[in-house]
Amino acid sequence: MDYVAARTRAKAAEDALNLQDPVSLESTHRHLEKLRNRKILIQPMDGPITDKVCGLWFGLDHMDLILHARAVSEVHRQQIVLHEFAHMILRHKQETLTPDFARKFFPDLDPNRVVKALKRTDFMDELEVTAELLADRLASRIRLSQERSGGQPENFGSVFG
Repeated sequence: MDYVAARTRAKAAEDALNLQDPVSLESTHRHLEKLRNRKILIQPMDGPITDKVCGLWFGLDHMDLILHARAVSEVHRQQIVLHEFAHMILRHKQETLTPDFARKFFPDLDPNRVVKALKRTDFMDELEVTAELLADRLASRIRLSQERSGGQPENFGSVFG
């Protein structure tokens, strides 16, 4: 694992994203929807599908879906979502799911519809590390934007005092 290369890729991906300040989870979400030209729905997982999964990114035929584990804090939830956003930004390839696997998450979905997901078995592989490094960079941008605005979302403090 080449951490210097992973850091370099994460920084280059963040720079290429051209996020405008102030940065928030919501503004990043909207920006990615525009770049990808498709809706991105973010939802908590209803039940404990597995104890090893914090977040999942599904590419449905008409939209992207991010499912996240119920987090203990908003910061933790944000990090999970940012990690899945990072996979999108880094253009990590999704795999076509078998109908049986897709049925675990989408029991009412027609099995003939194609569902893709990013599945990982090793959390220390280069894709995962790079995605987490990019998620950390995005989280840092969000924190800096909040500090500049006095902790108010979308720069509310600097506009209204």
